[in-house]
Amino acid sequence: MASLDPTARAIVNGLQGGFPLTPRPFRDAGRALGLTEDELLEGVQDLTTSGALSRFGPLWNAEQVGGGVCLAAIAVPLQRFDEVVEKVNAHAEIAHNYERAHALNMWFVISSDDPRRIEQVIAEIERETGLAVHAMPKTREFFVGFKVEV
Repeated sequence: MASLDPTARAIVNGLQGGFPLTPRPFRDAGRALGLTEDELLEGVQDLTTSGALSRFGPLWNAEQVGGGVCLAAIAVPLQRFDEVVEKVNAHAEIAHNYERAHALNMWFVISSDDPRRIEQVIAEIERETGLAVHAMPKTREFFVGFKVEV
């Protein structure tokens, strides 16, 4: 991220935490950043294509629309980490996947429009990897604002 030009930095910093829900959201968001609609669209495309951003889009609260979400973790042998990442991420329900310096070194979020699908995905991942998935369903929700300045 250190190599981002000033426009890319403005896009990353300026679009976190809200996006206009208007007929021309990129025009309106661009205006707030001093960019044209086309400049903003091109900037977002460049950031995702380059890998500086892994994705650009809305974050839905699956539970509020009738779905389910579950944090999960696996203890993955280091020599199998890349292989297991591919198998886990092949599931459309995987929203995030992170490596951690912990005995449970792969953490991911399973999100589905059908809460029953969570257990199915866990079973599929266990079958595909031969590793135990430790499900950590939410028991209480906290809102923590998180914004990354680059």
